[in-house]
Amino acid sequence: MVGLFVFFLISCTESQNQSKRYPFLYSDGIMGTSFSIKAMKLPVALNQNRLKKQIKQRLDALNGQLSTYEPQSDLSLFNKSTQTNWQSVPKSLITVLKQAQQISELTKGAFDVTVGTLVNLWGFGVDPMSFTAPDKQQLKRILLTTGYQHLSINPETDQIKKDIPALYLDLSAIAKGYAVDEVALLLDAADIHDYMVEIGGEVRLKGQNIKGEGWKIALEKPIIEKRVIGKVISLTDISMATSGDYRNYFEADGVRYSHSIDPRTGQSIVHQLASVTILHSSTMIADALATAMMVLGDDKGYQLAQKHQIAALFIIKTADGFKEKSTDAFAHFFKEKL
Repeated sequence: MVGLFVFFLISCTESQNQSKRYPFLYSDGIMGTSFSIKAMKLPVALNQNRLKKQIKQRLDALNGQLSTYEPQSDLSLFNKSTQTNWQSVPKSLITVLKQAQQISELTKGAFDVTVGTLVNLWGFGVDPMSFTAPDKQQLKRILLTTGYQHLSINPETDQIKKDIPALYLDLSAIAKGYAVDEVALLLDAADIHDYMVEIGGEVRLKGQNIKGEGWKIALEKPIIEKRVIGKVISLTDISMATSGDYRNYFEADGVRYSHSIDPRTGQSIVHQLASVTILHSSTMIADALATAMMVLGDDKGYQLAQKHQIAALFIIKTADGFKEKSTDAFAHFFKEKL
């Protein structure tokens, strides 16, 4: 369910020379991954160094609040605590957890940030991968320490609590999307209207690229052996997130185990959905929905996305290769752009 990788290439049609012409370029590392920002048509009075400092400070702050890889982050401290009383946390953590709980309700538990102990058990968490599938007894025991229903949130007091001492939260499938949205807010506040923000594969696009067109995004074919562009799409004024099972996995005794864990069963997913791409006005929501749909699969995931008018593209493994299936909302988005 977590540890999402980059499943598409950013601005693939732009050459290196064109990329250098962007008046604002900023890239660095954060949240165990990297970020990249490009912007056009900057205000005359913009101080680029100040803006970069603001961006880095905001991202560092979020890393110190939402990361399981930072031992002293607010999230890590909550995970380490065995207390079941209310605990005060930053507003950013409240915001992310509120949204996570809503998507858990929507997907009936296919998305669940309390899956952290399961992720660690499978070796896809903060500890090194064990490359060993857990047995049924281990899964049964760990499942008793999970469940989004065991997490309570009080937005009025900025407090959260768990009713299971071992409850462990992992925000890997939603925090990067939230961070993208937060950077976008800083760019908006700086009066920048043409930009691309990408963190670990989650992306938000606004306005136009260097050519005065929509931002060109290349969707990667879900092939394990090599990186191959499947299709190029033009996007603007939208966020996009992709989840897939073909990069982060391990094999043991001839069985391939995906990093996508079904929180309801504790098992690595085994269906034929190779990847799913979500378009949404919120990168945070797109991030979480992509993971949820990946867990649900191409049948149940597609039905849920159709019902709730979610713009989703499913790439499905078949005996004859890969097949695409998109929701009406996804297809309509591109019709509107014609």
